[in-house]
Amino acid sequence: MSGVDRAGGFDFLDGGWNVRNRRLADFLDPASGWEEFDGHTSGRLHWSGRAHVDEIVFPSKGFSGLTLRLYEPETGEWTLNWSNSRTGRLEPPVRGRWSEDGTGEFHGVDTYAGKDVRVRFRWSGISAGTARWEQAFAVDGGEWVTNWVMEFSRA
Repeated sequence: MSGVDRAGGFDFLDGGWNVRNRRLADFLDPASGWEEFDGHTSGRLHWSGRAHVDEIVFPSKGFSGLTLRLYEPETGEWTLNWSNSRTGRLEPPVRGRWSEDGTGEFHGVDTYAGKDVRVRFRWSGISAGTARWEQAFAVDGGEWVTNWVMEFSRA
């Protein structure tokens, strides 16, 4: 995976954010329809920007999520590790890096509805007051299906 060595890659996410979510009802079916809901997150940097932890709360959904982001200096990559209050289980990480244009792309493997999926997280549109996160899944070498988009605005 090409990219730049960006140890402070998640510095922008430090502090509080409001989050507008748009998510497919079925993560593998683009025709399943989108739902929209609000959330809010608070994050904190550690290890001089080489680690970031945040909690995101979805009040209307009745659950929260926790992300641990860790920078690996020997590879120049980040691992993004997610868990949520419903399962308490740490999901398989996604791994990647930041490009010269400031977009972060991170890939991994997981299962969804009993199917093996490739997972892609993409961070873009980053400024002091905004950011965008997208999740996409692909099955059996197929096309990516973007299934969750979060639009961040500084709280």
